[in-house]
Amino acid sequence: MPRKTVIIGGGPAGTGAAGGVKAVDPSAEVVLYTQFEDIAYSPCGIPYVHGGEIDSFDRLILAGKQAYVDAGIDVHYETTVTSINTAKKTIMVEGEGEVSYDSLIIGTGFAYADPGVPGTELGGLYYVKNIRAAQEWDKVIANSKRAVVVEASPLAMEMVTALAHRGIETHLVDPNPYALSNMADPDIMAPVEESFRELGIHLHFNTTLEAFLGDSEGKLRAIRTSAGEIPVDLAVVATHKTPNNALAAAAGIKIGSTGGLIVDENMKTSAPDVWAAGDACEIPHGLAGTPLQGLTGSHAYAQGKAAGQNAAGGSKAYRTVFIPWGTPAGKWVIGGASFGEATATALGIPYIVGTAEGVSRSRYYAGVKKTKLKILADPKSHKILGAQMVGGGDGIKERADFLAQAIRFGMTLEDLATMETVFAPAIGALTEPIVAAANNGLAAAKKG
Repeated sequence: MPRKTVIIGGGPAGTGAAGGVKAVDPSAEVVLYTQFEDIAYSPCGIPYVHGGEIDSFDRLILAGKQAYVDAGIDVHYETTVTSINTAKKTIMVEGEGEVSYDSLIIGTGFAYADPGVPGTELGGLYYVKNIRAAQEWDKVIANSKRAVVVEASPLAMEMVTALAHRGIETHLVDPNPYALSNMADPDIMAPVEESFRELGIHLHFNTTLEAFLGDSEGKLRAIRTSAGEIPVDLAVVATHKTPNNALAAAAGIKIGSTGGLIVDENMKTSAPDVWAAGDACEIPHGLAGTPLQGLTGSHAYAQGKAAGQNAAGGSKAYRTVFIPWGTPAGKWVIGGASFGEATATALGIPYIVGTAEGVSRSRYYAGVKKTKLKILADPKSHKILGAQMVGGGDGIKERADFLAQAIRFGMTLEDLATMETVFAPAIGALTEPIVAAANNGLAAAKKG
């Protein structure tokens, strides 16, 4: 009989896992359970439909349902898994009963953290995730006059911009001193915040949300904060992502300090024949060794592929992460790799820093935009520890990807200071900001 793999979750981790199983064993029986009406769409694209940069939610669908039928993947939509029994190697499925497996992959994803204030039951609170819900919320947005985004997370960077583009009076409330304070440095975020203000966005930092306030019909009318009330008729809850691991925890599968499932380099959990991937698990940082949870969709998909291949009898390692990241924010694009100064300082990691300002293409070419980039390096070995940047868009993603690899393979300031670069007026300037930042880092090292 063919080996049976059951997958819980239809996000990038779950769909990646299904493909991973089939890649190793085309004859395998693959059954995937999802609570939602769809799989294989891009939730990361939802803010851009709301903002008008993408003209239709249909464009976010990566593959139709028939594609999974044709691939031999049995997807059970709008179906809830209620428990896991690792001793019997079964799951309980609402409406189906007990289902056995040879291998189980947990890709149950994330939930937004509870804001922890009164009023979360009110109408008008939007959690950006499900594409069908997003289509209905887009109609709500169209009729909204004032909105607040709660917490300055990566999603918030996209949603405040989208709401401002829709002509809505938009507020951003966060208890920290600046946006993305858990991952970015204040000097990188300063131009972003300036551009938010240019868009008419009201920024409320060092401000604590105290309650959502409703009207007599149970609909949101305002929020109460430590600085006073703000009238709003829509609230986008963009709190940090927490792993959906109630099923795994009840089954006795080991959970780490982040709340994510502990996995080895093959994405295997503490339970026999059970793997996990995506927001449900935690992965060590390649330099600091600290566990990380709630990474990007590309991380989740790659983890799912590895888990699927290994569940099917293959052997694929998923290495520690160095986290290239990036996102549009206001009129800028920000990004980085590994960590910046704020995180290095918090972790007690010594560093030197090289900073440079450059341009995305030759200064005389139309559309030239500025880029600020900084590189952190070990004071003794000069090995690259991290990087952050802000610019007009061109090259931010590519630089983040490259610098993450530079960190992974132990490149130094000397390596980057002497790297070869492309010069073509339309796509690359004579002086690459990475090279300039590395040279400035070496100069800083000489000064001691």
